[in-house]
Amino acid sequence: MTEAFIYDHVRTPRGKGKADGSLHEVTAIELGTQPLRALKERNNLDVTLVEDVIYGCVDPVGEAGADIARTCALKAGYGKTVPGVQINRFCASGLDAVNLAAAQVMSGQKEMAIGGGVESMSRVGMGASGFGIAMDPSVAIDTYFMPQGVAADLIATRYGFSRDDVDAFAVQSHKRAARAWEKGYFRNSIIPVKDVNGLTILDRDETIRPNTDMQALGALKASFAMMGEQGGFDAVAIQSHPEVEAVNHVHHAGNSSGIVDGAAAVLVGSKAAGRKAGLKPRARIRAFATVGSDLGLMLTGPVDVTRLVLKKAKMKQSDIDLFELNEAFSSVVLRFQQAFDIDPEILNVNGGAIAMGHPLGATGAMILGTVLDELERTNKQTALVTLCVAVGMGVATIIERV
Repeated sequence: MTEAFIYDHVRTPRGKGKADGSLHEVTAIELGTQPLRALKERNNLDVTLVEDVIYGCVDPVGEAGADIARTCALKAGYGKTVPGVQINRFCASGLDAVNLAAAQVMSGQKEMAIGGGVESMSRVGMGASGFGIAMDPSVAIDTYFMPQGVAADLIATRYGFSRDDVDAFAVQSHKRAARAWEKGYFRNSIIPVKDVNGLTILDRDETIRPNTDMQALGALKASFAMMGEQGGFDAVAIQSHPEVEAVNHVHHAGNSSGIVDGAAAVLVGSKAAGRKAGLKPRARIRAFATVGSDLGLMLTGPVDVTRLVLKKAKMKQSDIDLFELNEAFSSVVLRFQQAFDIDPEILNVNGGAIAMGHPLGATGAMILGTVLDELERTNKQTALVTLCVAVGMGVATIIERV
């Protein structure tokens, strides 16, 4: 089987996903175009070598609709011969896009491809494309459908995480992200978003609050209590896990991932393609995996998929130097850490989505790049990247520096 290598990656900064966010004036197409353009320009890339562009986009409607990957590739100047495809596996779409690019290379069907994603959450609202499972009772009842926030609270209740626990993790995320920016850890991978005149609109993640503390978070009300108690979803949670007597609602906007705009792209290819392009590989993709997981807990897929991807790679947990898990909610990361007894000093070492936000279709590609940069900075070798996924799924990838 052909090996797949990562040659480069870039991402935009993440802008607040509201009308007053810095990236609100940037269309979804332009947002997704800029990482592709940057990959081409900073690598002097012969775009005729790129055989596919795969972009995650969770709400591909309106300006983000009609195969945004192909549209962005055309606008970025990749030419008519470079195809594109949009995919959606909810929050893991960006990582799945990279995995699919790697799979094409590994199978020998393509030599070079780009995986990544884009989400303009300030312009195309979350859920704009609909959510069939929530609307069809014949499916929702059998699958214990409930909002992700209630599921996150169920995880906290089921595994014993208090309000202080989830708030403390959120404080840590902001402090780590602020420190990473202060020390320039993201500098080589962030491409400033520019307007039509070439002027910079945003050059750093917009939602980090370095002064966040337990007192500030403690003043926030639980976001999903009314939904759970009055909306009936607590009853669904207890039905799915009857060992839980009552759901303890601990999550709120401060310890959950932020709604933001952003895009990312990862250049993947074979060794032969890299030689043709005059590029040096930065990492090898060792293995990737996808699983379905507990429908009631919903967001514990990273635990299951990590076990599977380690098995596929013929590796042990001790072989992994760094872990990167999307911070959808604090309890998701705390459960992952608990399940594997992971040293917090090797997990999300530069903060995550609680501080910097979660542009749904792009996040997976973003955090893959973040952990690769950290491997290089600290001269470490291997990393495991994973995300929880709505409706009970998980995706994971193991990379190794070369």
